[in-house]
Amino acid sequence: MGRLNKFSCLIFAVFVLFSLAACSQKNAGWGVLLWGIDDPEIPSGTVLPVQIRSNIEQAWITIIPDEYKDENMPEDRQFALVPLPHLEFFSSKQKAKKYAAAFAEYAVVYAETMQDGLPIRDKPENNGRRTYRLKEGEIIKILEKAPGVEAISTTGTPLEGDWFKVLTYSGSTGYCFSYRLRMFEHTARPTGTAGARTGTSEDKDLELVLGRIWYPESYGIMINSGRLNLDILSKNYSFMAGISDNKARIRLEKGEEEFSYRKITKTADRTWIFEGTPLVVTLRSESTLEARWEDSNKTSQSETFVTLPVSVENIVNQEKEKRQNKFQALYNRGPGFNSANYGTLSLKPNGSFAWDGIETLPEGMLSDSIIGSGRVDMDYTLTGEMADRYTGAMALRFNAVSGSGASLIFAYTLDNQGLRMEFIPREYVPGRTVNRHASPPFTIYFSTQN
Repeated sequence: MGRLNKFSCLIFAVFVLFSLAACSQKNAGWGVLLWGIDDPEIPSGTVLPVQIRSNIEQAWITIIPDEYKDENMPEDRQFALVPLPHLEFFSSKQKAKKYAAAFAEYAVVYAETMQDGLPIRDKPENNGRRTYRLKEGEIIKILEKAPGVEAISTTGTPLEGDWFKVLTYSGSTGYCFSYRLRMFEHTARPTGTAGARTGTSEDKDLELVLGRIWYPESYGIMINSGRLNLDILSKNYSFMAGISDNKARIRLEKGEEEFSYRKITKTADRTWIFEGTPLVVTLRSESTLEARWEDSNKTSQSETFVTLPVSVENIVNQEKEKRQNKFQALYNRGPGFNSANYGTLSLKPNGSFAWDGIETLPEGMLSDSIIGSGRVDMDYTLTGEMADRYTGAMALRFNAVSGSGASLIFAYTLDNQGLRMEFIPREYVPGRTVNRHASPPFTIYFSTQN
């Protein structure tokens, strides 16, 4: 509780005088401790007699129950200060006990934030107004599970987890989705992250390892090159030390591993073993980490991880906005385009398209079951000569009468009269990067409809 736990002798004297004067008086009320205190150690969920509300200290002055007094506590120490947001106040003990019983399931449950910028919202849904932005590693108190609207990832798929009503240490309340939270139980007041550490106060390198989310090196390469695969990024593959529950986790495209460890011990310069597991990590630099382990088949594995300048969520959102702007530029130039030989291409504000005349495309380019509508996908990047010649690249993903549809990839450029598109065979698009022309090239020119 920081400054609230470090009273001067004068303040304590005032409390003693207050207690002598008020000992014959009734309590002002009763409170349920929402966030545990550590001096003395009283767990959240405890019902406490409340003497008075101190607006000067912005705290409740509560009586310490006998069961939480230790043998070294001075006899005249009767009170504890609880920050106002950390206690739910009631006028009667019966009401406080009823609330405590409902709160019992999550009384000692806290959570560590695993993503910088994770929002707390005013209601349990993605569209709720953001009332607070959490920092990576910040500890929050879980108050209750809340029914809410299913949370959706940046790629449109449902996320695993639940909505919870939460409380920050500073007193902000609201709703947070648990997908990027690491929940743990703690009886007193967690001041940072919980779990077993070995000599971290003196090992600044280990603090770097424990205090960050580490992402696969491929994430860093994608971001540095500007060629982002949102399907991969949105999976949030990562290494996390799991100091809240002593479980390190590695999530990669090839699978997931979890390591339940006893403690973390240094074995060499910038190298640590997670005892009780085959996991060893080495900090190569302040932004690069190597992890080595044996999988369930006793096969040696290793992976390089890096830190990122901003959260993956922010990177994905920025890239989606960039691609939306590219589509908007196409739409603004049209939205209808006409070709004398290949029909009419019409773009819709929601990212879909209609192509009247696809039957005029060369034989074999599309199957007979394809219909002339679908969605525009801007998830492609140009390199080399292609980047010099064209504005961008896109895929037209066609719907089908039955079964799955098909897609055609085009490099495109805009001019004052319309839209030029060059067909790019899929084998020329490694990793969604267009790097060369077809031979011979097949080009369609659409003029803007007047």
